[in-house]
Amino acid sequence: MLQTQDNMEILSNLSSTFPIFSLTGIPGLDSVHSWISIPFCCLYVIALSGNSMILFVVITHQSLHEPMYYFLSMLSATDLGLTVSTMTTTLAVLWFDAREISLDTCITQMFFLHGFTFIESGVLVSMAFDRYVAICYPLRYTTILTNSRIIQMGLVIIIRTVVLIVPLLLLLKPLHFCRENVLSHSYCYHPDVIKLACSDTWPNNICGLIDLSLTTGVDMPCIVLSYILIIRSVLTIASSEERHKVFSTCISHIGAVAIFYIPMMSLSLVHRYGRSAPKVVQSMMANIYLLLPPVLNPIIYSVKTKQIRKAILKLLFSK
Repeated sequence: MLQTQDNMEILSNLSSTFPIFSLTGIPGLDSVHSWISIPFCCLYVIALSGNSMILFVVITHQSLHEPMYYFLSMLSATDLGLTVSTMTTTLAVLWFDAREISLDTCITQMFFLHGFTFIESGVLVSMAFDRYVAICYPLRYTTILTNSRIIQMGLVIIIRTVVLIVPLLLLLKPLHFCRENVLSHSYCYHPDVIKLACSDTWPNNICGLIDLSLTTGVDMPCIVLSYILIIRSVLTIASSEERHKVFSTCISHIGAVAIFYIPMMSLSLVHRYGRSAPKVVQSMMANIYLLLPPVLNPIIYSVKTKQIRKAILKLLFSK
């Protein structure tokens, strides 16, 4: 009788609209999670301190109150949000082996994780537009990118994110999960969650495709178009030294675009077509996708942007 009740409880848990998911650390390396947590902690510290420092110097230095640095502060704020949204569950798995997470908590984490991802994509487009205006219309730069227009661009990015992501996550609530709910990562990732559903996920897949089309599918062509126009404009400059100087102002942004889109597209391809890939590879790619931009963006902009570098050095070494 007791065994029958246990079986019923197990069946109830396996076929539930309110399941408990199990997060995964680094597959096959569970015994050394405490050691693996050390580099993770270092990367989180770099991401948090680097982006916080850029935000601080942009806010406190009057000379940095320009459109380019406003967009950079948006990027840093987004990277901070992206870092915090996954840091808690990742470190909980690595430190305490705390793997269980409810559907509602999972949905909340996905709201911030995918939300900040959409926002970062939009911010990168805005930064590409900033470089386009600065290089192609330098005399009209301040009149085109006014403070009010920058605020409007920020609001459009946020509204787009909320409008796209809320339906995507609400469609998870009616799903039933009737198998072992083990996620592939140490955080909740939408394509990873819907793979575990045993009910029809057609609306979820369509909504996910629409969201991808209206974010990455729109943003990447806009960035590419901006740089085509920039290159066309720069090639009309006679002096090679001036051309080099103009292109050098774009290097930081190109680096930020590369470290954001390349890991994201790689992870999406692995989830859709690389099911035979080792789980360790999937896990490492998932962590790289989320950690690389917040860690490297402050370093890239600190090294390549003279004004930011000077402001940070002044902050660190001032008496």
